[in-house]
Amino acid sequence: MLQRNTVATRIEEAARRLEALGNPTRLAVFRLLVRAGEEGLAVGQLQRRLKLPGSTLSHHLRALIAVGLVSQERQGTTLMCRADYRVMRGLVSFLVDECCADAAACGPAAKVA
Repeated sequence: MLQRNTVATRIEEAARRLEALGNPTRLAVFRLLVRAGEEGLAVGQLQRRLKLPGSTLSHHLRALIAVGLVSQERQGTTLMCRADYRVMRGLVSFLVDECCADAAACGPAAKVA
């Protein structure tokens, strides 16, 4: 029973994260942060690059922060945003770890005769 709850918890967690990334604006924000590396980007940089009003960007950042995909840190007067690579890798891993576990063959290689 414990394992089932763990799987159910992981599914719920992945679903929340995928739902957050299912919005085109949030996906664009997250992609920019992933591309930025560990340094991240200041909110102002995100706003300029995406050409978003501050309130709109704030709304989308809150959604990404709520599911753990993004973190924020104040550095003086600048609010820095960073992708959480550990969480991102966990989500991707969740999606691919059991790829074809119940299949005789897997993916494109299965189509090659």
